[in-house]
Amino acid sequence: MIAEVLLVLAGHSSSLFPKDHNVHPAFSSLLHPGEQQCLESLGQIAVRYRKIKAACSALSRSQSRYVSALCATLNQILKDEYENLVVETEAKVLKRDPNLVASGSFVPLSSIRATFSEWDAPLAALETLFDQLQAQTSWQPGPLIDLLQKRSHTGIHRIASIHARLCEAVQRVWMAQLQAFLIHGAVTEKEPLADKDYTLLEAAVPSCVSTQSRESVAYVGRAIGTVKAAKWERQFPRELAMEHSKLLEGVLPQEQYAFDRIITDIRTTVSEWLWLNVLTQKDVDIAVESLANYFLLRNGEFALSLIREIERLKISRLTGRAGPTTMIREQDLHLALLRASLGTTAQQDPSLSHLRFRLPSGPLRPLLPSLATGPAKDLSASLSAVEATSFDDLLLGTPLVLTYNVAWPLDLFLHPSDLQIYGALFTYLSALRKTHTRIHSCWTSLSNAQRARRRWTGLGEGGTTEDLEVRKELLRCGWGVVREMSWFLDTLLGYVMTDVIDVEFRRLKRLLLEKTSGIVRQPTGTQPAADTDADPAIGIPHSSSTVPASSGAASHPSTSSPSQLDFTTLRNIHTTYLERLLTGSLLSNPALTAIIRLILEICERFVAQVERWGGDVLPALLFEGSLAAGGDRVGEMVKERQGIVAEINEALHSLLSAFYEQLSLSTTQQPLSAATDASKSMAQNASMANASSFRTFIRPKRGKRLAGDEEVRRHVERLLLRLDFNGGFSKPTLNVRMPASETEEILKQGGLA
Repeated sequence: MIAEVLLVLAGHSSSLFPKDHNVHPAFSSLLHPGEQQCLESLGQIAVRYRKIKAACSALSRSQSRYVSALCATLNQILKDEYENLVVETEAKVLKRDPNLVASGSFVPLSSIRATFSEWDAPLAALETLFDQLQAQTSWQPGPLIDLLQKRSHTGIHRIASIHARLCEAVQRVWMAQLQAFLIHGAVTEKEPLADKDYTLLEAAVPSCVSTQSRESVAYVGRAIGTVKAAKWERQFPRELAMEHSKLLEGVLPQEQYAFDRIITDIRTTVSEWLWLNVLTQKDVDIAVESLANYFLLRNGEFALSLIREIERLKISRLTGRAGPTTMIREQDLHLALLRASLGTTAQQDPSLSHLRFRLPSGPLRPLLPSLATGPAKDLSASLSAVEATSFDDLLLGTPLVLTYNVAWPLDLFLHPSDLQIYGALFTYLSALRKTHTRIHSCWTSLSNAQRARRRWTGLGEGGTTEDLEVRKELLRCGWGVVREMSWFLDTLLGYVMTDVIDVEFRRLKRLLLEKTSGIVRQPTGTQPAADTDADPAIGIPHSSSTVPASSGAASHPSTSSPSQLDFTTLRNIHTTYLERLLTGSLLSNPALTAIIRLILEICERFVAQVERWGGDVLPALLFEGSLAAGGDRVGEMVKERQGIVAEINEALHSLLSAFYEQLSLSTTQQPLSAATDASKSMAQNASMANASSFRTFIRPKRGKRLAGDEEVRRHVERLLLRLDFNGGFSKPTLNVRMPASETEEILKQGGLA
């Protein structure tokens, strides 16, 4: 009977177990209950083994190479461990091994049961695994590897070991596919890792592969595959491909940290080779120039023409008949782009075809500027806000995003995050430029109305004696508001466009020229020692002198010799360039951007009021309500307009003062003096809370005296000098706002007088 039991354990059928693991009823009466239980337990092991072998044989004929590899590995494990155990047990019985054969002639069933007890749990786990595998018609490598990894995380050593070996076998097949994709750029038709656009399929990648590694794999595969498909003169070196193949052979996706490191090294090497052979200096220069011209408004005539075309588009839709023609769609904005380029230098620029406007909220009907009041009331709440302020709805009245279509190989250099920063800068600068042009149009309208009025009123403003004075004050106040708005926008735009964008753009071009003037082929994956010691962000040492960046950057060359410009250094240079633009243009300070938006909104409100009044602050003398019914009283229309203009004037001056105070605190990072008015405590607290935001986007520099921060802070100091050139903000704070009597009382209270 022992021989029969061993044959059953080896996978053969027997009359002892006619159907399942239950003993035949004819033998039950001849066996001791303990022996019957041992026989049924052995029969259970044999049934599971036969079931696993049958399922493995069926799945091995699957079209999936991953499932076939799993079945082949499992057959080898069962052959090496389980089937060998059956043979070894039979040999011990024949040799009368005293550890198994009692008294040299008796083999207890309990000993056989104890020998095969170690396979109870593994065979049960494998049976469940194959039931799960057979429940689906097809298995992708990602879910299959995830399933095996999950089942290998158990406290039973033999189960964990078997599932880990099965998972490793499937990963080896997946790594072969990955090597073909990374080294040759090949995408197989059967069970591919990526589609024809070299985008990784979601089910083809296990979850143990990080998002960064997935992006790098898609990046490298697309780069190698595109270079081969384009049949460039220079192909990826065979030596580097063999080196990458050796690196990939020694790692598995489940070893996440080692796998990420190797994938990152491969991406760096491929990027450096692409920079030297595919994406050249000319391509980068064209991209940087076009982005600066259109997103940073360095092409001024095109920017103004685009703003005029959008305004014309809004007016045409507002004055059109009801129906679909009153809606503004993305194709209308694209047509406005083309019309704006006519007659400008952008007309023949091929980069213009990469620009697209996108409406996140979909087509819309244009709206008139709002006349609602309340910017000054929301000042304290805006200063205390920590989230960034958006300017994307000021150009059209609804969120409008300018995008740049980045095609290969330019996407090796420009990331989506960079384009988002460019889009934010465009919305900010276009909002400033649009408001600036509207203020100039308002100035022109007021001038024309004043010249027309002078034909009839002579040197005065007309009206009764008292009405004449009020009309004169209203006119002068209106002119003063326009002058203050125009001065502030002139100052801010001049600072941003000249001291920030122009200086930083020339600095970027100089860095690229210095880096590429001495490019020499070096082993990939290495960084020049001079770069890492000087400045990890841009790769060159900063000057520690106090010369302003506008002159020092152009006249003080780098003392280190030019080194190789690889993709890592190139991206660091460009990232630092964008960071300095964000900080210099004040977009990195939430308190300042909130105040700027409130100033732009109040400018738009004033211009809209003037347009509603017919292009003049003063009402015509013959208008109803312009003059009082009798006596020397002031007309109701003049009173109404005087109240609106006075309110706008007061709100504007409070915003300008708050802007100057916030800007001062952003550079000094010091609280205001104790003599400050107590009514501004809210602004002070918000300023102190947001003072550290000035350095949010600036990387820590290892150069002398933190040269990177000093140069950007010097930009902001220039804006402070522009705003307070005549002491308009600093002198009233110290001398005008505090009467002499209060000053004497304070000195007496302090014992100084």
